[in-house]
Amino acid sequence: MPFQSLLAADRIVLLVEPGDRDAVLDAAARLLADSAPANTQAIAEGLRKRERLGSTAIGHGIAIPHGRTPAFDTARGAFLRLREPVDFGASDGEPVDLVFAMAVPEHFTQQHLQLLAELAEQFADAGFRDALRAAPDVGTLRTLLLDTAVAP
Repeated sequence: MPFQSLLAADRIVLLVEPGDRDAVLDAAARLLADSAPANTQAIAEGLRKRERLGSTAIGHGIAIPHGRTPAFDTARGAFLRLREPVDFGASDGEPVDLVFAMAVPEHFTQQHLQLLAELAEQFADAGFRDALRAAPDVGTLRTLLLDTAVAP
């Protein structure tokens, strides 16, 4: 399942005042819940629960917070580019400014692992990371993330 299939244009944002890691997770949860307040809290709790197990920062300023939820039948993702990097406790010590958050159904076991591997591979590409950081606006970010012909 390509990561682009997890995203919708309205779940790709520039976060101007990210605050701290918990504030970023809350923002991601709101995007993933598609404005359903009951789902937002559950998703935020799931993201925090996973983060307590160990940082989801994978290095190079990237974090992939993820959690399971009974709220959806399919996986969904949200992308947040942070104006100010936030400490996610990355093993390389770099603060995070690119966040791909994911909520997956509870029954997604193998698919969950495959999605994480695909995301890690995509974000390992320095050119892709640089393009996301250099994008002048959210429209360009959306093109980079959603248009597979454009994404490196």
